[in-house]
Amino acid sequence: MSTNNDWEAVIGLEVHVQLATKAKIFSGASTQYGAEPNRQACAVDLGFPGVLPVLNREVVTMAIRLGLGINAQIAPRSIFARKNYFYPDLPKGYQITQFELPIVQQGHLPIVMDDGRELSIGITRAHLEEDAGKSLHEAFHQMTGIDLNRAGVPLLEIVSEPELRSSAEAVAYLKTLHALVCYLEICDGNLQEGSFRCDANVSVRKKGDPKLGTRTETKNVNSFRFVERAIDYEIARQIQVLESGGKIIQETRLYDAEKNETRSMRSKENANDYRYFPDPDLLPLEVSPEWIAEVAKDLPELPWQKRQRFEKEYALSAYDANVLSSQKTLGHYFEETVKASQASAKLCANWVMGDLLAALNKNNLALDNSPISAKSLGELLTQIANETISGKIAKTVFELMWTSKTSAKEIIDREGLVQNNDTGALEKIIDSILSDNPKQLAEYREGKDRLFGYFVGEVMKQTRGKANPNQVNTILKEKLSAE
Repeated sequence: MSTNNDWEAVIGLEVHVQLATKAKIFSGASTQYGAEPNRQACAVDLGFPGVLPVLNREVVTMAIRLGLGINAQIAPRSIFARKNYFYPDLPKGYQITQFELPIVQQGHLPIVMDDGRELSIGITRAHLEEDAGKSLHEAFHQMTGIDLNRAGVPLLEIVSEPELRSSAEAVAYLKTLHALVCYLEICDGNLQEGSFRCDANVSVRKKGDPKLGTRTETKNVNSFRFVERAIDYEIARQIQVLESGGKIIQETRLYDAEKNETRSMRSKENANDYRYFPDPDLLPLEVSPEWIAEVAKDLPELPWQKRQRFEKEYALSAYDANVLSSQKTLGHYFEETVKASQASAKLCANWVMGDLLAALNKNNLALDNSPISAKSLGELLTQIANETISGKIAKTVFELMWTSKTSAKEIIDREGLVQNNDTGALEKIIDSILSDNPKQLAEYREGKDRLFGYFVGEVMKQTRGKANPNQVNTILKEKLSAE
């Protein structure tokens, strides 16, 4: 009997990135999120007779930025087509998209796995298109409402090669792509608002079989965790079907997060079903070398470039550098903390990735809304570096800074938290503790090394946590080793 180890998953992802323009792709209507239904849909978006689409230049510039970011070919000539299908939220009866000649072709995205493996995932294409409206079911009893605010919002659909082999690789790819579009400032990356949506194409085959299996497409998954779960479920489902003698049907499926399962939505359409043909209202899009060069001049440092620089410039581990470069704002915060501090880059990295991110997550805050600025955190870490306070006391100071928005120095002075660095005073305290604990002292010298922690604890208790831990350890080792 075969096992799951006999099977191999083949995964390709289609990611819809909502471009961060103020106007729609073919009209001047606003793209702002959260407006009342149907307040941001103009005659062009609604497909009224006699109206003509006009391409938004900024949309093309953003597509070029993406193409340069993934080292892809930028097509000098690309074409918009009509994709015909009939849904209530598609007022024209067709979607304007790119089919045979997309603007971006043959790029790649470097990703890093948690175990340190580096992979380069091919990107087949990225094409421009308009979004559809939205069908609303919950608010209407036995009816469907249609909100066309989103109709005509510019999208860049980014299609990977089927080179991903697990849900973990898929999530690493998505997180890297998410970081890239945010670095490039072509998308706000807001998953909750649908700015970054993923369709997962999944099939399975016996290991070593060059032939691809029949794939299913799980639509519109808008969280990294749900993508991982949906792919894992679909892999397990397909293996079970095949091992039971069944066949996989090529179809579109939906992921139900509450039940943690995918379910059939409709049979999968082929290109012929959509009757693609060039849109007669739009001229071919021509992108000159000068336009590409102009965009290239303004490209920022990319996530993998920042990761490599962090490793080299700050001597960080690959893991730390990868985490800190995963968000543009996080990398900037870290560097500003280092600049404001006399502490090591490693200590700054530990506090940014540890205490700061934990506090933000606990309070459901974005980094931009942190009560503690990078400069303030740097000043706190300086107090550790110059041994004014210990790392343990610093955690107390951090909590007070978070709630009071007061500087580290003010809190340390007000609360009397300055570390005790008086060697002579510490020696007297340690001598007294050793004298008062002859039994523990004898047991330690007989080989019970764990009692070292007991003596450290007693020193910290008597000094109310203010003793310099390094000095305590050094003095205690000398005293305990003396006969």
